[in-house]
Amino acid sequence: MNYERLKTFIAVAEKNSFSEAAKILYVTQPTITSQIKALEDELKTKLFERTTKKVEMTGSANVLLKYAREIVRMNDIARKEIMQMESTIYGELAMGCSLTIGEYVLPEFLKEFKEMYPLIQIQVAISNSRQTVDKIRDQVIDVGLIETPIEDPNITIEPFLEDELILVAAPNFFNCMNEMITLEKIKETPLIVREEGSGTRSVVNYYMEKAGLTYDDLNIAMTLGSTEAIKAAVESGLGVSIISRTAIKKEQRLGLLEAYKITNVRFKRNLYIAYHNKHVLKSITELFLESLKNIVSKNGAYRLVQLSQDES
Repeated sequence: MNYERLKTFIAVAEKNSFSEAAKILYVTQPTITSQIKALEDELKTKLFERTTKKVEMTGSANVLLKYAREIVRMNDIARKEIMQMESTIYGELAMGCSLTIGEYVLPEFLKEFKEMYPLIQIQVAISNSRQTVDKIRDQVIDVGLIETPIEDPNITIEPFLEDELILVAAPNFFNCMNEMITLEKIKETPLIVREEGSGTRSVVNYYMEKAGLTYDDLNIAMTLGSTEAIKAAVESGLGVSIISRTAIKKEQRLGLLEAYKITNVRFKRNLYIAYHNKHVLKSITELFLESLKNIVSKNGAYRLVQLSQDES
């Protein structure tokens, strides 16, 4: 049985839709229809009952799905082992990552990775953590780097990097030399926050509540949808914010922003690797993950996470 036809069949079976399968495989719907028709002719059976509203698998399709997944898996393993025998490492890596990682963490890692493996072509899709996980599940991308440990039975989540959020303000905003700001001071200071649902906002809310402050206790000046917008507002003196330390390296060097810690509160979180646990990882994907962990471990500016999620 043809490998591509089986992949097409699996996509239609998992999505219960010819149009959705076409989207995730980046082909036209007539191509999907043609592939399924060819597979049905080869097996001399009907695989899907199609109506105007839905697609249902036949009994034959349910039997084939179990074996099709195993055939595709074994094919991927064979390709992987053959590639490992080659002396030159090349190929494509499709990955996704959340906004903070994509803008402030990943570029530094990609520079070093590309220097080591210049023939590997990398495509990066920037979206929120949930969208990244959806793309992994639909096999649109090979691996994701996300800020939130989203639970999905098909996705393995591994913490790989510890990130710290810090209080940032324009120079001389607090008119003091103290690097520690009290919670009482925070309550009366205009605070600029990320939108509801962002990973950064969730971390800030969690640690503020642990310190005894609710969202209503804070003086929220404005809500913005990106870290870049927040930094611009803070630089203009419109308020302060709590964002990733990695996001203000340039501004600190240029003297545009100052970083502070809040008394008795430390905002920390893990960044996570995400990948499909029911598919064979490509050799290039495994190589990237191994290289990523090695780069993190030897870079003194970052802390490699070695504990389990519950322990971190």
